[in-house]
Amino acid sequence: MTHPISPSPSLDEILNQWLAGKAPNSLAWKKLVTAELTPPERAKALGITPDNVSEKLRARSRLFESIYSDVLTLPYFAPKIKDNPKHSESIQTNILLSMWRLWLPLAIQLAESRKQLDRPLIQGILGGQGTGKTTLAIVLKLILAQLEYRTLSLSIDDLYKTYQERQQLREHDPRLIWRGPPGTHDVDLGIQVLDELRSQNSSDSILIPRFDKSAWQGAGDRTDFEPVQKADIVLFEGWFVGVRPVAATVFSGATPAPIETESDRAFARDINERLKAYLPLWERLDHLIVLYPIDYRLSLQWRRQAEAEMIATGKSGMSDSEIHEFVKYFWKALHPELFITPLIHNPDWVDLVIEINSDHTPDRVYHPGE
Repeated sequence: MTHPISPSPSLDEILNQWLAGKAPNSLAWKKLVTAELTPPERAKALGITPDNVSEKLRARSRLFESIYSDVLTLPYFAPKIKDNPKHSESIQTNILLSMWRLWLPLAIQLAESRKQLDRPLIQGILGGQGTGKTTLAIVLKLILAQLEYRTLSLSIDDLYKTYQERQQLREHDPRLIWRGPPGTHDVDLGIQVLDELRSQNSSDSILIPRFDKSAWQGAGDRTDFEPVQKADIVLFEGWFVGVRPVAATVFSGATPAPIETESDRAFARDINERLKAYLPLWERLDHLIVLYPIDYRLSLQWRRQAEAEMIATGKSGMSDSEIHEFVKYFWKALHPELFITPLIHNPDWVDLVIEINSDHTPDRVYHPGE
């Protein structure tokens, strides 16, 4: 992936040469600085100004050089590079640019936020299918470890009610076909865990719930709790982490597909009502990042891709019609246009928005309302 520096080098050329031991010359450094301040909304969101940009870049470069190869060998990335030899260079370029432009400055920003607290930082990450919330958590954990911060990943899935509890729930409300919507989680358990994490001393041991999606033939169930000794930063991710209820009148008029029938609207209203129980859980978040696809309908395409990849490895997966019904179900429960779009415009609830392209790569990065 090493290329000679051209008269007007691209950002990835500069970074590749840097990794190869050739530090940027004055022209390349100027380009790095310009790229870092462009667009202004991204620079502002990541705390970069004309006054501190050189200092930020030099600090980032040391981390970049020491950890890039470790990122490439992560179990999530390594197979993609190995199994796609024709596209391995473009895959590595996307990783390179994402790391330099987003993952590293974001990890440094989280570390700085942690320094300002006298307790662990609880960072929420909201993202739907295919937006990369799990990948982001994995990479941030690796980078933060290099900065000597211990990171714990916790998913909203880990807070599911037990299999038996969800069976009883479904008997009471047959509309709860799949686990996932508000009402299928043990919110009190989540509050207890986050409170313990927020007040944790280094000598404490906290039991963290974990969920096995393969149990009960895919219905899933809670497994043994994981003892955790210490966490400096908690990455709490999920498909509706931080999402808030909307006014009930939203469901009285025209609603976006697939919320089309009166029974659809009744289901959406009931799920919206159940979302209120999660507000005390969201209050434990110190910050919230939203991974926002450029088109929410991409989640259907991404789900199909994920199922096809599973089937290709010999595992069972859903058919296209089953995927369609599955995704439609969650759109009926918490439609992105009704719940996520308003959220990303509210600076009181969201700290950072990262737009996600159709190829899963990050695009715009900004504060809500800017």
